[in-house]
Amino acid sequence: MDRLQIGLLVFPKLTQLDLTGPFEVFARLPDTDVNLVWKTLDPVVSDVGLHLLPTHDLASCPELDVICIPGGPGVNPLLNDPEVLDFVRRQAEGARYVTSVCTGALVLGAAGLLKGYRAATHWASMDFLESFGATPADVRVCIDRDRVTGGGVTAGIDFGLTLAAELTDAATAQRIQLYMEYNPQPPFPAGSPHTAPAEVVDAFRAVAAAMIEERAAAVDQAAAKL
Repeated sequence: MDRLQIGLLVFPKLTQLDLTGPFEVFARLPDTDVNLVWKTLDPVVSDVGLHLLPTHDLASCPELDVICIPGGPGVNPLLNDPEVLDFVRRQAEGARYVTSVCTGALVLGAAGLLKGYRAATHWASMDFLESFGATPADVRVCIDRDRVTGGGVTAGIDFGLTLAAELTDAATAQRIQLYMEYNPQPPFPAGSPHTAPAEVVDAFRAVAAAMIEERAAAVDQAAAKL
């Protein structure tokens, strides 16, 4: 029996939990290899300074059953990176599932892989999905045929467990959830713009304004190429 091949893109200034949340789930699946893929094998530094080590470059990556694109500030330059977008398209052709976490959905969109699909992403980038022909879904995990997209950051764990059940069965996914003791009880109701205090939402928007403005320009450029 061939081993399941899952590949997660790593790139400078990604949000590491977008990757490490689902990685923790996928690495516990039976008969599965989890590949971390980037242009080189040099360490990649996340947006908060965590060093991650790719296992394959784009050329040596095996044919994937699941391709997953995490998000983060570093998504912005990827939206118009022909080398990355060609890799994503090529792997998507043979993959059972084409997936993302957080703003990784925008990379799928820029590659032309979300047109006509429902998709989730981080709440602050939800409006950008329509530029790529996708229908925004304000949910933790969105499954539309072979496209599986997770919401922002921590939704990557929900995404990982949901996809684990699809790839194996619910019992396997639940055993992994139990091992992880994934039983969230957040200390504040601030995990969504719908429940967070207005001043908290405003403070986030102020801090993220420059990055979101840069992202809007990158999205417009990428969408114009489709």
